[in-house]
Amino acid sequence: MKITKKVRIKNDLGLHARPATVIVKLLQSKKCAVTFTYGKETINARSIMSVLMLAARRNTLITITAEGEDAEQTLQQLEEAFSNKFGE
Repeated sequence: MKITKKVRIKNDLGLHARPATVIVKLLQSKKCAVTFTYGKETINARSIMSVLMLAARRNTLITITAEGEDAEQTLQQLEEAFSNKFGE
């Protein structure tokens, strides 16, 4: 199963080190493949360096794509993390 969802970055500093760490930790136990697309760049969301290199700023939209057996649950958890500003 492949699911795609657009989310808005609410953190004042965008996707910086703390949110990137939360994303990578959340994905450690997941079986699905997750990518983020921002502009023309698509990256593997499991890589903290790739997430940081997106340099996605506050109020921008990124597209999350999850593909695999737990894609729906993973996407839901990521969407929740984005809306909660990763606990900041």
